[in-house]
Amino acid sequence: MLLIHRGIVKKNYKENILSSFKSSFNKGFGIETDIHVTKDNKFICFHDFTLNRTFKIKKSIKDLSYQKLKDISKNKKAEIPLLKDLLKLSKDKYSLFIEIKPLFSKKLLKKLIKETNKFKKCVFISFKENNIYALLKIKKSTNVGLSFAPNTSIKTIVKKSKNKNVNCLILDKYFINSKKIQEIKKNKYFYTIKNKKEFLKYSNKNNLIFENL
Repeated sequence: MLLIHRGIVKKNYKENILSSFKSSFNKGFGIETDIHVTKDNKFICFHDFTLNRTFKIKKSIKDLSYQKLKDISKNKKAEIPLLKDLLKLSKDKYSLFIEIKPLFSKKLLKKLIKETNKFKKCVFISFKENNIYALLKIKKSTNVGLSFAPNTSIKTIVKKSKNKNVNCLILDKYFINSKKIQEIKKNKYFYTIKNKKEFLKYSNKNNLIFENL
């Protein structure tokens, strides 16, 4: 399976906005995106914890209402979408790997499951494994994946991969040539493949999260 990282089909595409997601779907690819929650408990597709990198505004997502975020981002021609907007756009035809960035409360996770319940192509992933284990406690059949950065030991990854309720692993491409990782009997997705050369090298035998084709 091949997923476009934040909908960045090519370098001139903006990350985590509906037009980029639509272009990804039009090319037949699913996407990986990120979610946060606003001050008024709306799930949004956005990577960072603050607006600083994207909009040069030193404000945190959790401290702003969705309407305020929408106004700011719309003025910058990169409107932040609600997760609901993405779900509707996908029509449940394309895989959505939804990375939960902050640590969510049980209440928020229940809300997230309810909001996505009718969409069978959603897979929830997170570097914060407590998000994943809490989701499984709420609904055991939830499709989930554990994410790992390159500083994680292979021993740790192998151990955590044995949880039968975890559907997949999201792994930095640093691990792609590891025999022990490749031997894990679970779907593995390697991120982030950033150019066509890497894509052609690895796409025949691996599930990839990629951009800039």
